[in-house]
Amino acid sequence: MDKLNKIEYSVFGRYALFTDPLSKTGGEKCSYQIPTYQALKGITESIYWKPTITWIIDECRIMNPIQTESKGIRPVKYSGGNDLSYYTYLRNVEYRVKAHFEWNENRNDLIHDRNENKHYDIAKRMITRGGRRDIFLGARECQGYVEPCSFDEGESIYDKTNLSFGIMVHGITYPDEAIRETEKGKMTVRLWNAQMIDGVIRFPRPEECEIRHILRQAKQKSFVPEESFKGLAEFEGGDMFGMVKDFG
Repeated sequence: MDKLNKIEYSVFGRYALFTDPLSKTGGEKCSYQIPTYQALKGITESIYWKPTITWIIDECRIMNPIQTESKGIRPVKYSGGNDLSYYTYLRNVEYRVKAHFEWNENRNDLIHDRNENKHYDIAKRMITRGGRRDIFLGARECQGYVEPCSFDEGESIYDKTNLSFGIMVHGITYPDEAIRETEKGKMTVRLWNAQMIDGVIRFPRPEECEIRHILRQAKQKSFVPEESFKGLAEFEGGDMFGMVKDFG
């Protein structure tokens, strides 16, 4: 696969909540200072995703100052009723993201769908339209917006700044994305030592993260023709056009 499958986009919003898991146990969530690899991958998949491909996040550029704001929240308790908590959000965020897709080698059942130009053209088109699905910046209440951009254009407040954010969550490896043989059929969490150099965070590839922990056993979903999806064969002989006419 060549390098024509790279995309660049800007994602921004009033608030973001990339929850530090250490703050979840007390019921009062606190955001990381920067987005996680998994959060950016989820945003990219909301723009465009197919099980045939796997998105790899290459770089993230922090455009706005890192600011936080605490809000009083009344989350629903599992036992019923509400409780009072304080969530700490990032405020007025904008990130520029550079990513590319690769074939999901665990999905040999979808090898017929490996058309690079098709997926690249759709992804570029979806960026200009704001994504196929709603964009969230780490949490459902944090609405995000996407638009095309040039990764290196414009000025960032951190263009000449280097920062270390310590050990933080990189993401989760699901069974259909596992590359290491020891993680096949399992769900694995990854951690890394996050660094920002001249305002840019360069993420290691998922398989390059050395701090890993297997969470549990998990199964890969199968895509079986006529069971989980319908193929084009049923539309042969003009039935596809008949279907379009019926809905037109």
